[in-house]
Amino acid sequence: MHPFAEYVNPVLAERLQQLNMDKIFIRGSGCELTDTTGNTYLDFIASYGALPFGYNHPEIWAAIAEVQQHSEPSFVQPSFLEAAGLLAARLIQLAPRGLQYVTYANSGTEANEAAIKMARSRTGRLGILTTHNSFHGKTLGSLSATGKDSYQAGFGAPVPGFDRIAYGDLQSLEEALRAKPEGYAAFIVEPIQGEGGIIIPPQGYLPKALELCHRYGALLIADEVQTGLGRTGKIFCCEYDELTPDILTIAKALGGGLVAIGACISREEVYTPDFGLKHSSTFAGNTLACRVGLKVLELLSRHDFKLLQDIAVNGEYLLQELQRIHAKYPGVIAGVRGRGLMLGLEFQKNAGLYPRSFLQVMAEQELLTPVISSYLLNVERLRVAPTLNGASVIRLEPPLIVSLSQCQQAIQAVEHAVARLASGNTASMVAHLVGVSVPQTDPVKAVKPAAYPTDDDQEGRFAFLVHPLDLTKYKLFDNSFHIFSDAQMNQLAKRCNDLLEPFRIGETRIISPTGQRVYGEFICISRLPEELLNLPKEQVVTELGKAVLLAQERGARIVGLGAYTSVVSKGGKDLRNLGVPLTTGNSYTVVAAVEAVLEAAKRLEVDVFGTTAAVVGATGSIGRVTALLLAEQVEILYLIGNPLNQEHSRRRLMKVAAEIYQYVNQPDVKADGGIARFVRQHPLAPSPAADLHAYQEFAEAVLHESPVVYTVELEKYLPLSDIIITATSQVNSLIQPEMLKFGAIVCDVARPPDVSLEVKEARPDVLVIDGGVIAVPGSTPFGWDFGFEDGIAYACMSETMMLALEHDYKHYSLGIDINMDTIGYMRSLAVKHGFKLAGFRSFDLPLSAAAWEQVVKARTVNQISLAK
Repeated sequence: MHPFAEYVNPVLAERLQQLNMDKIFIRGSGCELTDTTGNTYLDFIASYGALPFGYNHPEIWAAIAEVQQHSEPSFVQPSFLEAAGLLAARLIQLAPRGLQYVTYANSGTEANEAAIKMARSRTGRLGILTTHNSFHGKTLGSLSATGKDSYQAGFGAPVPGFDRIAYGDLQSLEEALRAKPEGYAAFIVEPIQGEGGIIIPPQGYLPKALELCHRYGALLIADEVQTGLGRTGKIFCCEYDELTPDILTIAKALGGGLVAIGACISREEVYTPDFGLKHSSTFAGNTLACRVGLKVLELLSRHDFKLLQDIAVNGEYLLQELQRIHAKYPGVIAGVRGRGLMLGLEFQKNAGLYPRSFLQVMAEQELLTPVISSYLLNVERLRVAPTLNGASVIRLEPPLIVSLSQCQQAIQAVEHAVARLASGNTASMVAHLVGVSVPQTDPVKAVKPAAYPTDDDQEGRFAFLVHPLDLTKYKLFDNSFHIFSDAQMNQLAKRCNDLLEPFRIGETRIISPTGQRVYGEFICISRLPEELLNLPKEQVVTELGKAVLLAQERGARIVGLGAYTSVVSKGGKDLRNLGVPLTTGNSYTVVAAVEAVLEAAKRLEVDVFGTTAAVVGATGSIGRVTALLLAEQVEILYLIGNPLNQEHSRRRLMKVAAEIYQYVNQPDVKADGGIARFVRQHPLAPSPAADLHAYQEFAEAVLHESPVVYTVELEKYLPLSDIIITATSQVNSLIQPEMLKFGAIVCDVARPPDVSLEVKEARPDVLVIDGGVIAVPGSTPFGWDFGFEDGIAYACMSETMMLALEHDYKHYSLGIDINMDTIGYMRSLAVKHGFKLAGFRSFDLPLSAAAWEQVVKARTVNQISLAK
């Protein structure tokens, strides 16, 4: 592990590794960086403006060397600071007319802290007015002024006294000042919002804002930490409006890319004796930093400010070229903004822009610009970064010394990335994360998103949580991923799954034969089964909770838990207090599985009475109730549990056996099989009214003579079974060809399946059918491909749909204790609303007539052989 990841910032390190941006740069010169592999990158970040002359400018180093050569003392407070005074004098010469004093700091956030203190000292007021999406730093006062909740949460910010208004909106400013005429000390504002997405306010905004502030006795603080010292083509961005603010803050570029220094520059009448005596900083105004600052100002002003002219020319070239790309790809680029060498490229994130693609998911979740930045870094060797608050904007903020040819190189790289985005091919944008190269493809046609349903009290609303059961499901959702091998797809999933929040993957509208309607959405958690099983419990519940709350926010009145979302939440019990009803769908899954087995047996002319059956995963919610229903008819029943914890499994299996005895002994249960006869005729059998404890004692007493056998020995008992229903939560296949009796009927309810694909080829005599697959009324599409044809759903999905059709918004089928009343209720709803078995399916595909005949033929050949 790299020391940065181990000892500095493990959270950021993980994010950089996920995006393959964990480069280790060992050399920097001008606008270029070189990493440990020898690759060279064009840097268009410039440390967010802190590298005005690129890396290791020789004259900046010479200024540092001069300090050493002359043995100048660095930290000599309190005294007359020579370098600090000279730098302040030069800053005042260059600053807007009327500014008089310089208070030093070590960074931009400290400069803003000083400005806030100064404004409060001068006015005697505490209130600070700021703008939405602003950025002023991350120390507590500056963070309180930063207009982004996500940066403040958890840190006690904003502290009292900070309010926000819309940026560029004079009416909002005046209304806020009027509402608290004696409340605000200052309005702090950026001439161009940098982290907010490179936002330029309307012409004349800042002068009129200053006028309004003074009308109500407040000061105006211009935060030029990013815009100051040449970045926009003038020394200070305020110059475009001929503005002299009350206080102006700078930092970043003043350090020349080598030292930390900031400054708060104020008018004479704003500076107070109280502030002058009480505000200080050990390192601020030190000799080394101020000598560097003097050299920075010299380089900026050299040859009659020639560099500023170059900034304007190169900035205009970049702006025009980015506007050309915008015009060429308006569906990808939403806008181009900026001034000088502070430019922003905003990307579209409209629904339907990248149909059936992870690009759409990334755009909606503000992950697209980090991925674009990763592509540009790794493929085009261009270093850019998203803005912090405007997450759909990439900044182009090169060193001020950037050449025209380097600008042309950057534009070419950006156009390559935009062209790939226009193709809608996710793989082409992320292939570098798995070490492969993908050619650019032709653009795909954007689709108009389905209209969001209007509120309709007559229409039911549901959502269903899904997740990829295996790597192929990623490829079904995003067709571009078919170019990746399983190993590459697995690597990509590991990189990206931690980044993705739950997202809507599809939608449907079901109309019952009764005329009742329901609208539903499918919410995807991008986690494979083994991830859900192995992640810390708290993290899993948090992620599933986010998915449930997203469903609720989007209008769902009941939420179904698909696949492992049920398994890892204790059958939904961990999520039941989120304010929305839940169902695992397991009740109707049981109904569908048993009906499928009985129908298969009927078609194969197998008399269920007299057969031996096995339930694998018999202690689970599905396995338990399936065993109860099979016990009505079969002669012998094997209950098979988890061998990894044998003693615990046997105790739970014995309880299931007791429940079976109790169930088949009820007078109203139509049970005619051998198990029912055994219980009803046994002299030790409890009365039908006896409690479960009595039946548990009975189960122990008849352990060695009962037709119900509970065991963890899968390989011993499975070959004895004519009918098998398997419903475990194992990730890997359990059932291999050699474990199955000739002519067995196997219903595999588990997803991922319990039955190995090898059975399909090696055992043509065995009928393997997928359990719990239902045809919904109307053959309705679901808006995403999970391996089924339109109108085909899992039974757990179908249960959710049926409850929403009924407007029955209560918890159902949670935990393992599914009751027979609910089973009967789901049966009746299926009949009422036209949900029925979707024919036979095997290994996620419809069982063709040819495949059925193959099974019949293999069984017939064996029967003829036995007869001979």
